[in-house]
Amino acid sequence: MAGGKLSPRQKMINLMYLVFIAMMALNMSKEVLSAFGLMNERITDSNASAAVRNAAFMDGLAAKAEEQPGKYQPIKAKADAIDKLSTDFYSYIESVKAGLLKSVKDPKNYEEMDRTDFLDEQWFNGDKMTKAGQEFIDNIKTYREGVIQILGEDNKDIQDDIAKKFETNDETTNEGIKKGWLTYHFEGFPMVASLTKLTQMQADVKTIESEVLSNMLAGEQVKQLSMKNYSAIVIPDKTAFFSGENFKGKVVLGRFDNTLNFEKIVINGRQLDNIEQGQVVLDFPAGAVGERDITGTMQFKEGNDIVEIPITSKYAVVPKPNSATISADKMNVVYRGVDNPMTISFAGVSDNNVSASAPGLNKLSGSGKYVMRPTSGKDVTINVTGTLPDGSKVSDKSTFRIKDIPKPSGTIAGQADNVSLPKSNVEIATVNAKLFDFDFDLDINVTSFKIKVPGQPTVTVNGNKMNDQARSALRKASRGDGVQIFEIKSEIKGNSSIKLLPASPVFIEISN
Repeated sequence: MAGGKLSPRQKMINLMYLVFIAMMALNMSKEVLSAFGLMNERITDSNASAAVRNAAFMDGLAAKAEEQPGKYQPIKAKADAIDKLSTDFYSYIESVKAGLLKSVKDPKNYEEMDRTDFLDEQWFNGDKMTKAGQEFIDNIKTYREGVIQILGEDNKDIQDDIAKKFETNDETTNEGIKKGWLTYHFEGFPMVASLTKLTQMQADVKTIESEVLSNMLAGEQVKQLSMKNYSAIVIPDKTAFFSGENFKGKVVLGRFDNTLNFEKIVINGRQLDNIEQGQVVLDFPAGAVGERDITGTMQFKEGNDIVEIPITSKYAVVPKPNSATISADKMNVVYRGVDNPMTISFAGVSDNNVSASAPGLNKLSGSGKYVMRPTSGKDVTINVTGTLPDGSKVSDKSTFRIKDIPKPSGTIAGQADNVSLPKSNVEIATVNAKLFDFDFDLDINVTSFKIKVPGQPTVTVNGNKMNDQARSALRKASRGDGVQIFEIKSEIKGNSSIKLLPASPVFIEISN
């Protein structure tokens, strides 16, 4: 540009252009360095917040393990081991960063962190790694393999994520050249870029630790498992007792756990210590004919406090059987199109002397066990007859409401209602329909659905996976767009005769 037969003035102008272009390149480079530095600061702040959350979880878990060691101590042991691996590896990376930053005058002046010599000299010796470089690789392997070993057969998805994020195998460049992992990621890079990579590794450690701990026992789960959320339930061996009999039954908690420890139990003014596998066993005279009360308290230790749960129940003492006991084992109604298990008996009458009849009712093997499969109508009446030892008969009946299977809820990737997912996850996710809070486990198969991406025509999909047309529309979605999945049609596997209502729609916010 400055050669050839040019006048001195033109040569000077060309030289000035070269200087100007070089200055522009220099300024752009410094802007990139500053961008890396700002990114490093944000990730560092995020890591500090994650550390606080993880520490709070560990404190809560320690308190629960002290209160109920049989239930929470095994979880705490795993959590402690993973926390130590994470803390050790995080601290090691922090020491590497500290050594790197000591080589600069001002660790906040990112525009001056364009040097590559510190890590190049510390980790590489020609084409080989130094002892310090190998130590860095060994620390990554120790963390990765240690966490996977502790998880064992649990959390396979998290294990795959750990193996991917902390992989140390050789890498291949765009030109097809094979390089060692450390060389590929750190050799020849500006200091600020390497600093940001190290901070991102620390962020991955905190994120994985948080995911593992949450899956073991989420912080919200700890609150839900508070003893204040339990209710004491009296379960008698039978619903009615003859005069002169002893009452027999158990007192259990609504969320039964055979590892629970009791501080004190008082029933009808008498302190009890007859405890078997988390249950308080009751055995006392039933009393005279009539309705009797069971009152008392159960006390548990929670932190430094004693939580007291009241016990309130009633039972009836009757002179002889005079009414049938008819109950649905899982609900107070029966559902159309499914097998509703039922227990039908007469108090004091053996099962072989009890008969029951109703449309759709069939007796099963086992004492008092029946199954009801209602068809038409809004209710069904069950008539029961019992034959007493003297040959006389007693009868009773009970009417149950018949309800249709409720409207299922649409889900994607196992989540319902408003969901935030990356676009790539939506493309491969499975659309399902689930019956939340329903008393029966039904295997529901999605047969078709529609998906609407903003700015794109509605796509109809057969099956429960995105087709090519749906994926094409999703690729045009932007971050923050709201994608709708609706008209989710499904059927019960093996029972297509029962028509289910279309599942409720799913609204997805594209996260990236």
